Amino acid sequence: MRENPKIVMRSRNVLVGVGFAGLLIVLGIAQAALQKGVAAQSDTATMAPYFEVDPLWPKPLPNHWVLGSAIGVWVDSDDHIWIIHRSSATLADNEKPLEMKTGECCAGAPPVLEFDQEGNLLRHWGGPGEGYEWPDSNHGIFVDYKGNVWIGGNGPADSELLKFTKDGKFLLQVGKKGARRKAGAVAGKNEGDVANFAGGSNDEVSFGRVAKIFVDQKANEAYIADGYLNKRVAVLDADTGKMKRWWGAYGNKPDDTPLPPYDPSAPPAQQFYNPVHCADMSVDRMIYVCDRVGDRLQVFTPDGKFVKEAFFEKETKNAGSVWDIAFSKDPEQRYIFMADGVNEKVKVIDRQTLRELTTFGDGGRQPGQFYGVHSIAIDSKGNLYTTETYEGKRIQRFVYKGLKPVSKLNQGTVWPSH
Repeated sequence: MRENPKIVMRSRNVLVGVGFAGLLIVLGIAQAALQKGVAAQSDTATMAPYFEVDPLWPKPLPNHWVLGSAIGVWVDSDDHIWIIHRSSATLADNEKPLEMKTGECCAGAPPVLEFDQEGNLLRHWGGPGEGYEWPDSNHGIFVDYKGNVWIGGNGPADSELLKFTKDGKFLLQVGKKGARRKAGAVAGKNEGDVANFAGGSNDEVSFGRVAKIFVDQKANEAYIADGYLNKRVAVLDADTGKMKRWWGAYGNKPDDTPLPPYDPSAPPAQQFYNPVHCADMSVDRMIYVCDRVGDRLQVFTPDGKFVKEAFFEKETKNAGSVWDIAFSKDPEQRYIFMADGVNEKVKVIDRQTLRELTTFGDGGRQPGQFYGVHSIAIDSKGNLYTTETYEGKRIQRFVYKGLKPVSKLNQGTVWPSH
């Protein structure tokens, strides 16, 4: 019996139609699964704070003033931004003809400057005065919970730190200038080592080229990153300046024996390198210490017990990668923002794991780029402020834009999106 060709063809069409429909169903299921997987990945994507530079902040300074190397920044309880810089001492002659009476511009601004949120200059003061020894090279600024302004000194002879009111009235000097002077002392091979000066990291009175101060309101104690010559964190009574305790790397007793130059392949040094560049307290009362040249951030209890450490850009030599930090403004302070003045970026770090999540910035002179990004601070809204040393000589503001999924490790220059 012969098959009817029409019936055979119709049967094949039915089978093909059924197969195609089945294929569509399978593809639909696969697509739904894929979308669900993508959604799940999006839900679990690493989130990090995102910023854009504000190229018009702050407003121009009055009186033809310009900044020297800017080496400290803090935001007070009024959300006012304070900086300290090295003024005329770090200006080239062609930057200060007004001081030399050879032209109408320019001159170094006073060392201490206060700005409001709009970028207006509010107060300015600083320099030598009666009753205190102004640093040869100022370094670091902190405004405490009482409204007092703390300033460190890191010139070769600077063994002191100072405290003033917000109007610049002198309140306290801790340490005596020149305490580290030692005739015949040989300069070491690390930053901060200067001939005829020797570290004194177990001195109960004076310091060795202070880098930064942080005051803890609860205990009324000042934590001192000490410093460019000494190798310790020192803790003081914030009212009297009396030394209460101190420690070195890993909580060890500080030892001022010169260290060999930093070698990323060598075992970690058991003492801090110079400079010890920050010692800041988190909301859960951990002390985070910047060992700048050692490319590491160490964490301690307030009593100096070592908790953990992490290395960042470990192959970085020269001036190192861990310059300064600020904590995010959420209640848990989930993030650390770290200034890296050699690689010219700000790192965004998970505070609990110390894992680097993303970075922003690049080397250059345009807004959002850096030349020696040195210090970093944060306001109540989450906006960041950075200062630049060397020839950078400026302060920049980075506006907080919320949390976003991390799309790439290095964001580059975070220029405004509109």
